[in-house]
Amino acid sequence: MHRWPNATVFMKVSTKWHWAVGGNDEGLRLDKFLAAQERLGSRGRALAAIQRGKVFLNGIEAQRAQAATSLAAGDIVRLWLDRPGTAKRIAAATHVGDLRVVYEDDELMVVNKPAGLLAVPLGTRDAPSAYDQLKDHFRSRKRRPFVVHRIDRDTSGLVVFAKGGETQRQLKDQFRRREPERVYWAVVYGHPQPSKGVWRDRLVWDSDRLVQKETHPRDPLGKEAISEYRVLEAFRDASLIEVRLKTGKQNQIRIQAHLRGHTVVGEQKYTCQRQEPGRISFSRQALHACRLTFHHPKDGRPLEFEAPLPGDLRELIASLRSLPRDPAPPGV
Repeated sequence: MHRWPNATVFMKVSTKWHWAVGGNDEGLRLDKFLAAQERLGSRGRALAAIQRGKVFLNGIEAQRAQAATSLAAGDIVRLWLDRPGTAKRIAAATHVGDLRVVYEDDELMVVNKPAGLLAVPLGTRDAPSAYDQLKDHFRSRKRRPFVVHRIDRDTSGLVVFAKGGETQRQLKDQFRRREPERVYWAVVYGHPQPSKGVWRDRLVWDSDRLVQKETHPRDPLGKEAISEYRVLEAFRDASLIEVRLKTGKQNQIRIQAHLRGHTVVGEQKYTCQRQEPGRISFSRQALHACRLTFHHPKDGRPLEFEAPLPGDLRELIASLRSLPRDPAPPGV
């Protein structure tokens, strides 16, 4: 890396400020560097700028956890004061009801939904939902959430809601074009072979039984379902897999895993006893929406979010690891 002389170089271009870290500032924390009087003037302002996505380190947006990063001579720190969509971005640990707010700005909100909570209301059924909790939260601001996509009630993880109709339309268009990256982790029975690949199916929704069904390739009501998968870890009777959705049909991962003889652990709807040797006790389907990326509808910048595995899934994986097992199956 090119090293700059022992001086902090500063230049201002409109409302984008740039500094190249000199030797005198080497080893200084990022937040303390920004808090200097000639920059933002206080650590509070520095932390707020990082939380709102206004700070970039070597061209990459600095996350809140990077406030304590030690700078090296030659590092480039950029401050974008008027970056669109960052005026009201909030800190990550905020909660709204049962939801953990991962990100919020003027246009949208990304939440980490717990298992057992609907993403959106189910008609006239009296059951709580993430949408209802956000609706109550926004009522004092005279706003309401707009649904962009959803995940199943007993699936945990990331969901994005819009704050206006135009933002909703733009985000839905991205999902319709299959642009967002949607990554799930699941614990399934058995050991998928090969250890990575693509699942392709033709599915049709059974509105009487409220389930997806495999259908004939020429069925005019059938819809294409595509998922990429890979085995992350193999246990004695089950595997931890990662699945990337290429399409987003309801219950897609659950039905596609089941069709291949690898029912999701804890599954109640798509089940077959012969696929579940040594049945594993788990109170819900072991499925978690762990990663979500898309482009901001206001300025097009890429947004990327991750949600760690919840406690019940961590405990399940730990219990599976503790079981004695035969050597790993071929290809895993």
